[in-house]
Amino acid sequence: MINEVDSIFQQPWWLDAVAPNQWEEIIVKREGAIAARMPYVIKKRYGLTAISMPPLTPTLGPWLRPSKAKSYKKISEQKEFMNELMAQLPKVDYFCQSFSPNINNWLPFYWAGFQQTTRYTYRIESLSDCEQIWADMSPTTRNSIRKAEKQVIIRNDLGIDKLFEIISLTFTRQKMKVPYGNDFVKKLDNACAAQNARKMFFAEDGRGRIHAIGYIVWDSNTSYLLLGGGDPELRNSQAYSLLVWNAIKFSSTVAKVFDFEGSIIEPIEHFCRSFGAIQTPYFVISKMFTRRMNIAYHGREIIRAIANI
Repeated sequence: MINEVDSIFQQPWWLDAVAPNQWEEIIVKREGAIAARMPYVIKKRYGLTAISMPPLTPTLGPWLRPSKAKSYKKISEQKEFMNELMAQLPKVDYFCQSFSPNINNWLPFYWAGFQQTTRYTYRIESLSDCEQIWADMSPTTRNSIRKAEKQVIIRNDLGIDKLFEIISLTFTRQKMKVPYGNDFVKKLDNACAAQNARKMFFAEDGRGRIHAIGYIVWDSNTSYLLLGGGDPELRNSQAYSLLVWNAIKFSSTVAKVFDFEGSIIEPIEHFCRSFGAIQTPYFVISKMFTRRMNIAYHGREIIRAIANI
């Protein structure tokens, strides 16, 4: 474990699991100590080289050391560190990273010709009072939880294979291919388990049917709902709402913040918001460096493949 991170996703052990032999990092030092750090993952396809996001890794981007300086000096320091990080980036055709919500100043990247797209996650900013969290939920969500409590129980012991099985059903319902394999999820789960940084949740009824699953990971500050889904045939039980509520209550014992890893898909956004979570922006920073990448951009299938290798 290292301390120079904005989230669990920047930890070397995490990157070893999701991007073995593909990730590197840039470091800026001051007086022998790390002042800024930026891990990145390099991928290649169709003769193009890209820095992009590995699977099941919501954010990366730079880590900058905390500063107690006055605002004008702190922003100057951020500019200095970000410029030094960018200067050390390897030559690639394309760059695209989702920065942590903790990075709220991307101007040095803008001045260097990068582009920005705002995305949103949803967060419960304080897990210190679960009764208050319950009170802040929408009445509909509270009723859904009460309904589910009469139909299912929450278990934590059914294992990663069962979890992946239900995830696959979720993607099938949406007529989408699962973007990662069972072996990949197992490897990541083993890494998280070794760090005591994950927990699985299963909503099971009296007939042994699994209605919904959830998978959280956490660091010292934040618990993340990394995976979630359910059996499309059993959605009316509202089991996923109960499962998430149990994940929130457990997270209050290991972290300060709960991050839904929210989506811009409207029904998912509504679900996250209904728990009283706060809309929280984060930046997706990108840049095409070469003419051939600009040409490839006009072939939509190619640009999608590079961004999602």
